[in-house]
Amino acid sequence: MKAGWNDPKWKELEKKTETARRIFGAERVRAAEMMDDCVQYPIDEIVKLAKWSLRLENETDAEVLREETEKFRAFRGSIQKKSDAPEPILLWPGQNPPAMTTYTDNKDYRYNHNPDWKPRMYFIPAEGTEKPAGAVIFCAGGDHGEANVHEAYQDALDFAGKGYQCFILLNRTNHNPWNEKEAGVDAARAVRYVRAHAGEYGIGERNIAFAGFSNGGLTGEALIEYYSGKQKVADYFPDYVPDALDDIDATPDAFLCIYGPRGAMDNLNAVWPDLMQHHVPVEVHTFAGTPHGQAGAKIFHDGVVEYPNFELWQELADYFLQDVFHNH
Repeated sequence: MKAGWNDPKWKELEKKTETARRIFGAERVRAAEMMDDCVQYPIDEIVKLAKWSLRLENETDAEVLREETEKFRAFRGSIQKKSDAPEPILLWPGQNPPAMTTYTDNKDYRYNHNPDWKPRMYFIPAEGTEKPAGAVIFCAGGDHGEANVHEAYQDALDFAGKGYQCFILLNRTNHNPWNEKEAGVDAARAVRYVRAHAGEYGIGERNIAFAGFSNGGLTGEALIEYYSGKQKVADYFPDYVPDALDDIDATPDAFLCIYGPRGAMDNLNAVWPDLMQHHVPVEVHTFAGTPHGQAGAKIFHDGVVEYPNFELWQELADYFLQDVFHNH
């Protein structure tokens, strides 16, 4: 491990990261906040912001970074909320979620979220149907920000077009800097909220899926591991005071783990037999030649799909969910 970190390519990567954080860091965090709330803004402007942000994060020339950061700041400041911008669904009373991690400053701009950031969720309604197919809660990977735009927002739009009531979960991100129990408890709260309001959304109480991408997939795992069944929030947060929503089951009825965070085959070889032994319906699909993090990426490419075979995941997930929901 030490030899790996002494490799010149890692040193160069760290140097590049430090330069970008020092010059562009504060603006990147402000932009990430807007990308988290992308449904509130004109999406074409948010997409431009996201693509620009990704370029600057990889820029190593300090002078170029300074010049571009000023232009970026001006553009970001010009983006206004839509007149009909949806309000977020706030997940915790008083916006005080149960916590373990001590996080007090982000002065080095290591994370996309400052310490006062709070978990929330956005609703994207099903299209073209009076009888929604069910609900899907989407949780982007990484530290949200740009990932939220393509993995959560674009995929939520696509599934809304298939007749699902869709939700974008903005939870505390695992290891950025919170832990898996904090990430998972926000996800559990989201499932409880949707289930408690199932009638209002026109869905069955047992027709709720959780879709996680990369780090969001780990959040889905934590949701199931720590908060499904009869497990309680107070099992892990002893000072937590339950409210009425805690009486609602947090177990998702289906879990879509889209390129999860673990080593694929090693993890699958351990998990598959256990799931089958417990009579849990499972489907596994792999797509050759597709890099990590491609879900919803067409939003960054003017709708052009770079990996058509991978796009099949949406159709396969749709069939899988309808089979699971029908049996409920």
